[in-house]
Amino acid sequence: MTLKEFSRRGFLELGAATGAAVLTASQRVHAAGSDVLKIGLVGCGGRGTGSLHDSLTAMPNVRVVALGDLFREKAVATRAAIAASDVGKGRIDVPDDRIFTGFDSYKGVIAESDIVHIALPSRFHPPYNLAAVQAGKHAFTEKPNGIDADGVHVTIQAAKIAEEKKLANVSGLCYRYDLLRVQAIQRIRNGEIGEILAAQSDYLRTPYNLIPKKPEWSEAEYQIRNWEHFTWLNGDEIQQSLLHNLDSVLWALGDELPETCYALGGRSSVFSPALGDLFDHASVIYDYADGKRIYGATRTAQNCFTSNIDVFHGTKGRMIFNATGIPLMTDTRGNERWRPDPKDRIRSMYVQEHYALVNSIMNGKPINDGFRMASSTMVGVLGMIASFTGKRESYKDLFESRFKIEPTVDHPSFDMPVAAPGADGLYRIPVPGEYQVKTGRQASS
Repeated sequence: MTLKEFSRRGFLELGAATGAAVLTASQRVHAAGSDVLKIGLVGCGGRGTGSLHDSLTAMPNVRVVALGDLFREKAVATRAAIAASDVGKGRIDVPDDRIFTGFDSYKGVIAESDIVHIALPSRFHPPYNLAAVQAGKHAFTEKPNGIDADGVHVTIQAAKIAEEKKLANVSGLCYRYDLLRVQAIQRIRNGEIGEILAAQSDYLRTPYNLIPKKPEWSEAEYQIRNWEHFTWLNGDEIQQSLLHNLDSVLWALGDELPETCYALGGRSSVFSPALGDLFDHASVIYDYADGKRIYGATRTAQNCFTSNIDVFHGTKGRMIFNATGIPLMTDTRGNERWRPDPKDRIRSMYVQEHYALVNSIMNGKPINDGFRMASSTMVGVLGMIASFTGKRESYKDLFESRFKIEPTVDHPSFDMPVAAPGADGLYRIPVPGEYQVKTGRQASS
């Protein structure tokens, strides 16, 4: 099978088998005789709280009915923030008995909701997405949709169930819902910049904040509270940041997948516990069979140049996306040829994705982003592993390996074993040239 066949057909066939009963198209997943959709949130951090606010902004017929988090104080804070907001007044009904806490909090939220928002540490996105659709609930899942190949397979399984049950299954890879980018991508697809030869993606940013460790916290609890700093929870900076850009590029390329990737990465400037076990920089190069390439770079550092940009280089010109700015199309010499009217962005991409989700449910044509969010995530996983190993890695081989990032436990807890820092206070990072991936698990050097 060629990789083109793999990306467009075989990828779906190689996904894990489904095992849930199928609902008929006529079955409604919200209250009979009501057009009100009940929303529950699992993961009450900034992004999760933001997703509730965006959904309430997008559509008038949604209500927040359940909240779940590992930490009760975060769920209580989200309840207060939404209740006090302009869009949340009178539209949140979350009594204390519908605030669920702990590692099983998602189960209570799913039971109470029509639409489940999933926005907690990335490691948990695939299994919670799967649990939601298995229960017959629509889902909105933040990216990345897996931190390893096994997680991507679980995301595919969820996508197949959502397809069979006719459930909405929307991804937090939100650039695809930017109304101006939609126009720009259509122009690329129409051939206005010619054949794409290469694409460049940069996501250069400052580090996330670090919550100091309290004496009563276990090492696992400390890492979970600082999940943005640990690969086993977030999938590293390629997954956490650059994935948005990589997904945008794949979109422009018709979701055709690269064959291989090689990369470099490591620590260059941040030598402190503040970055956990993450690289502070990585550069990835994805190769296609026809010779085109994707060049990507991410960096997390203080006092450095920041950038969030995608540039598509075609035989007739370029298309430039600058974060949430206005797309720009130029000729090969940089002369402007087109830019969209900013007024066409009638709502932000964060609101638009929830508008599209809810609207698709009400129209009986639920959106299922699951397959493309799996393939885009796997491209991020490929780049991560290539930067760790220092080898040229194959998309197909890595996907089929179904490897897992350790620690792997059936029932996570704050007492679970996790890698502790050394005597110098620093966490061990992968060593390119030594790091290895084995089928079914991650093997550290």
